[in-house]
Amino acid sequence: MIPRVVVAGTSSGAGKTTVASGLIGALRARGEVAQGFKVGPDYIDPSYHALAAGRPGRNLDAFLSGPELIAPLFRHGTAGADIAVIEGVMGLFDGASGRGELASTAHVAKLLHAPVVLVVDGSAMARSAAAVVHGFATFDPELSVAGVIFNRVGSDAHEALLREAVEPLEVPVLGALRRDDRIIAPERHLGLVPTAERELRAGEALATLAEAIERSVDLEAVGRLARAAPELPGPAWSPAPSDEPTPARIAIARGPAFSFHYAENLELLTAAGAELLPFDPTVDERLPDSAGGLILAGGFPEVFGPELAANASLRAEVRAVAARGRPVLAECGGLLYLLDELDGHPMCGVVAGRGEMAGRLTLGYREARAATATPWMADGDAIRGHEFHYSSVTAGGAPAWELSARGTTRAEGIVAGAVQASYLHVHWAAFPEVAARFARVAAA
Repeated sequence: MIPRVVVAGTSSGAGKTTVASGLIGALRARGEVAQGFKVGPDYIDPSYHALAAGRPGRNLDAFLSGPELIAPLFRHGTAGADIAVIEGVMGLFDGASGRGELASTAHVAKLLHAPVVLVVDGSAMARSAAAVVHGFATFDPELSVAGVIFNRVGSDAHEALLREAVEPLEVPVLGALRRDDRIIAPERHLGLVPTAERELRAGEALATLAEAIERSVDLEAVGRLARAAPELPGPAWSPAPSDEPTPARIAIARGPAFSFHYAENLELLTAAGAELLPFDPTVDERLPDSAGGLILAGGFPEVFGPELAANASLRAEVRAVAARGRPVLAECGGLLYLLDELDGHPMCGVVAGRGEMAGRLTLGYREARAATATPWMADGDAIRGHEFHYSSVTAGGAPAWELSARGTTRAEGIVAGAVQASYLHVHWAAFPEVAARFARVAAA
């Protein structure tokens, strides 16, 4: 049995990442191996968990993987860990729709039979905190809201008011964090700035945060809650393929501009026989030698437009790989990199078109069917994914996907030969055949 606790919020911005990352760091400082998870499709918050824990951050998304894989993925991710800290998404009950619990933090907490610690932003309230905590604790009687941590508390007197207000409830206050600019991570259009762009400063902030959690949160009480979680019997998810592995060499974009990778996707590729060859398109002038395929992950190429444009030799190599008919898979940021230009900066020119930052956010879960076959996906293959971007693309070509959401259907992405480029992010745990097929094509 792995002790576990879910860190949930009343809404986005309440301080879930602050508390979850700080708990992971404080537990690690005590000699415990803490595994961080993020509910939902987010890539950035798990990067903070990974830096705090010293092991990969992971996701638990009941839409992308299906509810049936939440517990197996949890068992897989906690191998070798002493305790798991699971950070929620948005507010505790916010999920794929306004009517049901699918993919919400509450849904995942119930699937894992895990106690919930509610993070409440106390900066602009006192006795009203009791109404907030009472409402969240009683909204779903099948859920255990077992403690509260106040964030952005102004003073000892303010903390005393908050504690006094909540005292009549059967939800203990486990801690109160003061406002502290040293532990605030910078934000931009898609949330926190990833640690890949600020690893040194992020590490210093996380160390300060772990010390603050040690001072301000009752870690013994958190540990007791986590250890009180019941047994969670069953098998662990495994990336092992059903067929014999196929030796392949796959170049995979990393670095500050392309940091969005699900750990399980990389594990599936490796288990399928692929040797993953990382490169950084902002600085590396050549692709790894003898790469049979190329994966361009999501990230923030728009932030690094000048650096990517200046690396003309690498852009030429990417064009050459595509021209040779080698498989190229690009998600979101990778799509932007393959275009002719991005915000006026020259990109790879593999896909005819241009991208620019837009003033409107495109966000949500998608049911998808392959609209155009690729060497690793047949026409009509079904998959689930997620979109999250402020950019827009003007480009022609055969569509990659037919996306469905909330009763509407539209074409998205581009397929050109052995290149598939789209905004769709896909977690492959429920679709392991994608990794195996891509590895086989890369090896051919």
